[in-house]
Amino acid sequence: QVRLVESGGGTVQAGGSLRLSCVASGNFGKVNIMRWYRQASGKRREWVAAITLVDYTNYSDSVKGRFTISGDKRKGTSNLEMNNLKPEDTAVYYCSMETDRTGEVFGKGTLVIVSS
Repeated sequence: QVRLVESGGGTVQAGGSLRLSCVASGNFGKVNIMRWYRQASGKRREWVAAITLVDYTNYSDSVKGRFTISGDKRKGTSNLEMNNLKPEDTAVYYCSMETDRTGEVFGKGTLVIVSS
């Protein structure tokens, strides 16, 4: 069974930075894509960033230029570097992974609070 665990959340002032990490365990096979999502209180989960097998990255417009996704497909890890954080970035952040053996698997999330 593949399991993802996020870490690195916390409280930061607006303009600050945080680095989120995601670690996979289990026999996850060949990783095709890793993503980060977030869900603010009372809102639907939204996609934030993705990195593919060939290290192509993509970002939602709301975080482009401020967030950077990276990953190690062999180790099953991904990171989300978040800079110039804004109060509207406050949310629970989830990582996900798709492999040649699984559909999309999600972690349980890590909370990020950005105070103004």
